[in-house]
Amino acid sequence: MKARQVLIFIIAVFVLLGLSWAIAPAGTVEAGPLELRFPSYRRSVAEASEKKVDVDSVINSVKARFTLHDDTLSFYRNFFYENPDRIFLPGDDYRFFDPVFRKFENAAKYGQMCRVAHYGDSQIELDRISSQLRDSLQSRFGGIGTGMFPVIGNVPSASIQRAASGDFVQYTMYGDSTTMRAPHSRYGVMAQVVQMTGGGTVNLRASASRSASNRVKTFSSISILYGRASKGFSVKAVSDTLKAEPITATGENGTTLVTLSFDKPVAKARVTFTGNAEIYGMSADGDSGVAVDNIPLRGCSGTIFTRINKDAVREGMALDGTALIIMQFGGNIMPVASSSAKIASYGERIAEQIRYFHDVAPQAKILFIGPSDMGKSVGGKIVTWPRLPEVVDTLKANALRNDAAYWDLFHMMGGENSMVRWVKHSPAWAGADYVHFTPAGATLVGETFARSLLTYYDFYCLRKTVPSSLVREYMKKEE
Repeated sequence: MKARQVLIFIIAVFVLLGLSWAIAPAGTVEAGPLELRFPSYRRSVAEASEKKVDVDSVINSVKARFTLHDDTLSFYRNFFYENPDRIFLPGDDYRFFDPVFRKFENAAKYGQMCRVAHYGDSQIELDRISSQLRDSLQSRFGGIGTGMFPVIGNVPSASIQRAASGDFVQYTMYGDSTTMRAPHSRYGVMAQVVQMTGGGTVNLRASASRSASNRVKTFSSISILYGRASKGFSVKAVSDTLKAEPITATGENGTTLVTLSFDKPVAKARVTFTGNAEIYGMSADGDSGVAVDNIPLRGCSGTIFTRINKDAVREGMALDGTALIIMQFGGNIMPVASSSAKIASYGERIAEQIRYFHDVAPQAKILFIGPSDMGKSVGGKIVTWPRLPEVVDTLKANALRNDAAYWDLFHMMGGENSMVRWVKHSPAWAGADYVHFTPAGATLVGETFARSLLTYYDFYCLRKTVPSSLVREYMKKEE
C-alpha cells in the first residue's frame, strides 16, 4: 500500500470515529467485566469552551492584595469585610486575636516561650504549612527550633530528625490498624503518649536541608512534657561539649514540663531518660519567642479530641504556654458526606471539639482552617467533590458560632474545580490524587495564611496609636 493510500485510510478512520462520536448516544455499556463509557459530544464541546479557574490569576490577586497593604483604617476595614483571604472572626470582632498578639509580644520582650498548636490531617504532614507559619511568626517575635514532637513515631518531620532506642512504647489516639491504643485516655496535647519503662535515649538532629528555614536548623533548649513519673525519674541532654545538668522529677503524679538549656544554639543533641513515665511530647526550641507545634493526624476528620482525658491536655497546655490552637480538618469526611443531614451532624461534632479546646485551654484562642478543594472523577471528568462547598459553609458557621475564627482555604485556592488547575500548574501545586498539596503548593498555602494572620497583627499595632473610639466608629460594619 502506498503512503498516500495509508494517509487516506487513517483520515477516513478518524472521520468515521468523529461521526460516530457525534451521533452515538452518551452513556455506558457493560462488556463482561468491563464498563465502556461513551462521552457526550455536546458536553465535550461545551466543556472545552467553559471558563476554567485561572489559578495563576487567583494567586497573583492574593499576592497583590497583600502587596498593596498600607497602614490605614480604610485598608483594614476593607480587608476584614471584603478581602477573600481574610480570617473570618466571631461577631466580626477585629480584637479577637489581641490576647494572642500580646502573648507573642511578651514572649519576645520578657524572654518567655509562647506556643501555637497546629492540629491537622495529612495535609500538614512533614511539617507542611506549619513550617511557613512558624517562620513568619518567629521572624516577627523571635524564636528558633521546630517546636514539639513525639519522642518516637512513624511520621517524619522535614524540620528535625529523631532516633530513639530503649524501652519506649507509643500509643496514639488515632491511626490505622497497626497503631496501638493505650489502656487509658491520657494521650496529652499531641494526641499520643509514649510509655517509658526503665529508660532510653533519643538523638535529635535539626534539619540541614537547603529548603528548611535557618530558624529550625538550630535549637538552644529541649523541653519534655511528661506525667506519672516514677520516683527518681530523671532526664538529661548533651550536645558535643555543651552539657545540661540532669533534671530529677519532683513528683510522681500530674503533668510536668522540664526544660534543659544550652549555652548557645546547637544542631544536635542526645537526650537520656532514666525511670518510668508517660511522655506526652518533647520540643526543640529557643529560650524565648514563638514555637509552632506541627501535629498531623493522617486520615482524621478532627472529631477525636473529646475522647482524650481533659486533665492531661489542660495541664499540658497550661504548662507549655499554648496561646493559639489551629484545627485544620474536613477533607476526610467527604467520602461519607452524602447528605445534608450527615454534613450537619459532622459540623456539630466539630463544634464539640472546639468547645472541648475552650474547656481545656481557656487561655488560648481557636482558629479553624477548612478543607481545600478536592477533585473526584464524575462521568470521566475531575470535578470538585459533590457537597464539598456545603461542608465548607457548615464548618465555617459552626466555628463562628462557637467562638472560633475561620480561614477559608477552599475559596483562597479559587473555589470549585480549582484543584484541577493546581494539579496542572507548572510547577504542580497539588498531587495527582487531586487532594494533597505538593511541597510548593503547601508553601504557598502556609505563606498566604501567615500573611493573613499577621495583617491582623499589623492592625493591632496601628490601633495602639489611634483613639479606640475612632477605630470603633470606623470599623462598624454597614448593614
